[in-house]
Amino acid sequence: MQEQIEHLVKLQAVETERGRLIQQTRTLPVLIAEAQSALDAMQKRSAAASDALNREDSLRTKLDREVEQHRQKAARFKSQQDSVTTTAQAAAIEHELSFASSEIERLENEEFASLERTEAQEAALALSRKQVEELAGTLDKTREYVAGEQKQIAEQQAVLVAEREQLRKQIDPDLLSRFDRIAAQRGSGIARADNQQCMGCRMGVRPQVWNQLREGQLLNCDSCGRLLYWDPAMAPAAKPAQPDPDVADTGRAIRKPRQAGA
Repeated sequence: MQEQIEHLVKLQAVETERGRLIQQTRTLPVLIAEAQSALDAMQKRSAAASDALNREDSLRTKLDREVEQHRQKAARFKSQQDSVTTTAQAAAIEHELSFASSEIERLENEEFASLERTEAQEAALALSRKQVEELAGTLDKTREYVAGEQKQIAEQQAVLVAEREQLRKQIDPDLLSRFDRIAAQRGSGIARADNQQCMGCRMGVRPQVWNQLREGQLLNCDSCGRLLYWDPAMAPAAKPAQPDPDVADTGRAIRKPRQAGA
């Protein structure tokens, strides 16, 4: 029975490691997805900065055109000042010149504000493009790392599968069937008993069961149903005997002081 227990314990360790590798394999694509997502977000930010620059360029072109139109109007009205014949005509021309001048000033202020925004957007675009290059490099490195990890995991899995098959051949079929059924339900089929406790579910073990386990039997946990075993190698070392404090090193009893009135 002890040999069967050892095979089951090894099989459980193999299954646990296989499960860990499977879980690790599932997390690897997430690393690529996260790196790709970061790159996509930065590319969108870079594109948005580029679009903003284009809008500012278009806005200034429009503002330049409007400023030129007002200047041309102002020039026409100035040329008409010498031919006015009435006060009303002069006042109207002055009004138009004043309006054109105020519009030119307003439009030029808008152009200046656009230039300030452009400077900030150019800096943001340069930074985002630099980050796009860095994130693209990170994505390439992540893909390379994931490919290496997947290859290494595949090699480890192959070794574990071979070891698993070898161990299963050495275990009694009925016992193996019990192990498989419990493992399918609990995630693990066998657990060590320690200090009168199942280490699989952390529930206590009855004294009678504990004694039987210590005799080398393989039993089921009353709480979780896992196969329980006891490993004598894991038993705590016996504490050394403590000397009687009332006995001297010579082995003679230390005389206690006589009580008063005795």
